[in-house]
Amino acid sequence: MTFSMERIDVVNLFAEDFAVTKTFYQDVLHLPLVFEDATTAVFKLENLIVCLTDASTAPELIDPRAIAGPQLGSRFILSRFVDDVDSACAELEQRGVALLNGPIDRPWGVRTANFVDPAGHLWQIAQDLD
Repeated sequence: MTFSMERIDVVNLFAEDFAVTKTFYQDVLHLPLVFEDATTAVFKLENLIVCLTDASTAPELIDPRAIAGPQLGSRFILSRFVDDVDSACAELEQRGVALLNGPIDRPWGVRTANFVDPAGHLWQIAQDLD
């Protein structure tokens, strides 16, 4: 067996208000829930699993590291390519999502817009302009 880090299969996100964040992923982003228990909600995307975890259980998962709170700022962006960023932004706004920024044409040929989930995780929708 050859070990390789050529892909990521699961992103685990911690949420201080687990119930509100889970509802956001289900009702606003319309992600399919494939598993849940009292502290975990697993959403299956086409090419990735997002495992939403109640922040109170984080220490057992990441000990001896500490969980950083959402007030400290973003440390990553979850990005999703779409055919039309402006249309996607309009739909997100209809669902009650406030855009953090955008749509913006970036110098590298991508149009982007960003928003955050209730736990402070940064999401980006992007459109290839080529």
